[in-house]
Amino acid sequence: MTEPRRLAVLRAIVEDYVATQEPVGSKALVERHALGVSPATIRNDMAALEEEGLIAQPHTSAGRVPTDKGYRAFVDGLPAVRPLSPAERRAIDRLLGEGGQPVDLDDVLERTVRALAQLTHQVAVIQYPSLARARVRHVELVQLAPRRLVLVLITDSGRVEQRSVEVPPEAPEVAADLVTELRGRLNAATASRRSDEAVTALDGVVSTVSAARPEDAAAAVAVVAALRSALDATREERMVLAGTANLVRSAGGFSASVAPVLEAIEEQVVVLRLLAEMADDPASGVSVRIGREIVHSGLSDAAVVASGYGSGGEVVARLGILGPTRMDYPTSIAAVRAVARYLSKVLAR
Repeated sequence: MTEPRRLAVLRAIVEDYVATQEPVGSKALVERHALGVSPATIRNDMAALEEEGLIAQPHTSAGRVPTDKGYRAFVDGLPAVRPLSPAERRAIDRLLGEGGQPVDLDDVLERTVRALAQLTHQVAVIQYPSLARARVRHVELVQLAPRRLVLVLITDSGRVEQRSVEVPPEAPEVAADLVTELRGRLNAATASRRSDEAVTALDGVVSTVSAARPEDAAAAVAVVAALRSALDATREERMVLAGTANLVRSAGGFSASVAPVLEAIEEQVVVLRLLAEMADDPASGVSVRIGREIVHSGLSDAAVVASGYGSGGEVVARLGILGPTRMDYPTSIAAVRAVARYLSKVLAR
């Protein structure tokens, strides 16, 4: 579609349909929008848009509604991501600041996903940073009892994994100097490495300790095994979501039952795979999938707006919203981008 006036008509139809949830007729377009042409011209433009598959008539003598293709043309035709208003920025600061300073990554993501759901009135989802992309910042080893320790893994994305370490009863009690030595060797082997690199680097820790202190080989094996477990387990993708009730409230926006969408959300792997497949537009920093562009089962009647977040300019995970194709795309895109940037700044501190 190349004619600017028809794009303006399509834009008006999308905006009115999102606002009223009713099919839009030519009379309503003339009354609500200064399109500068006669009703007859509007009707001709609507007929052309329908022929192109950008709008459809759900019932005889009813107005028109946008199709998935029409929504895509509308999104692609947006001039730029609009900045959030001062009130919206204050809302983000308030929602994310409730309860004082965040205490850990879980707290940060919980606050962020709730804020995004409240801002957009859609289901919000945030993918946890994966250690497959993050780097090891520090490994801490703390002794709780003569044969029991706690290992804590901290990454540059803020993710924290904790493991208990039990030394076999037949092995000697763990001495304080061994704890200090193991902590130092683990950090020397893994610091600033990605998880796969860190796992490989651990191979020499056990052999070095065992050669110097054969009696402490069992303790070294147990500690290294715990760290391997922490590194490997975090390869499994996790997410946190909020606003499922928003999906139920907007159930009328789906052409069929909302049940398949709810089932897809419950099956978290579907949403995680979708987020992983989405790549941000370089200009906007946001990715949008609409209707049948989403090939995953249960979501072909939905729309997803997502953006990557991270620290140091590197994307470590993604966040986004999911709702009916009939959503306020300009506001949703602006909110998703703003929240992703806010979260990136928090993680960079």
